[in-house]
Amino acid sequence: MILTAAVLARRELIKFWREKARVAGFAAAPLLFWFVVSAGFNDFARFYGGSIALALMFSAVFSNMTLIDDRKDGFLAGVLVTPAPRSGIVLGKVLGAAFLAWLQSLIFLFFLPLAGLKPGFFGVLGCLGVLALIAILFTLVGFLCAWQMPSTQAFHGVVNMLLMPMRMLSGSLFRFEGAHPWMQMAMRLNPMTYAISLLNQCLGSEASFGVTLSLTLLAGWTIALFALALAWVGRSDYATA
Repeated sequence: MILTAAVLARRELIKFWREKARVAGFAAAPLLFWFVVSAGFNDFARFYGGSIALALMFSAVFSNMTLIDDRKDGFLAGVLVTPAPRSGIVLGKVLGAAFLAWLQSLIFLFFLPLAGLKPGFFGVLGCLGVLALIAILFTLVGFLCAWQMPSTQAFHGVVNMLLMPMRMLSGSLFRFEGAHPWMQMAMRLNPMTYAISLLNQCLGSEASFGVTLSLTLLAGWTIALFALALAWVGRSDYATA
């Protein structure tokens, strides 16, 4: 399993590096996002964690469009008919895409001094771990969507319909404590709410939920989605798609 995962993850990184336009967008997107979003908030430190988490969420989910290309090129079918364990296939695709999304999110950490935040060594270390967990979680979300979609157009439509409510109900635009009770209930069901709360804890900003609750829920969702991905990949009708 480990060997299969390592080979597929390495392939994701090589494929990314060979697409120069994608590399340019990889570096430029966080910078553009920073200047646009920071210009819109007077107290940007309050929204800093949410900005990183949202950018990472979109990057992690949309990185799975390569899965649709692999299906069209016949590469996915070739991998699925080999004796390689399904867990290695899922893990390799997910870790490769999640690693790229995680690297992109690290660019934001260079703006910590400009945001007026001083989390310290352990705070930054905590941010790295939380960002990695967010990257894996939402890469799995993108993986599950891409596995079902016949085209990139369909993938874009479904993913945008899924991510926009998660963005609006994440606590990045307004505080959980100030929301209407019915909206608070919806925010409690949104994993992005806990991801942002965890990042805020690491950065020393105000957090809506405790570390233990947020970390437990995010880890639980990640494990559940990985199990679901294994189940879908292992089904014969998807394997022959």
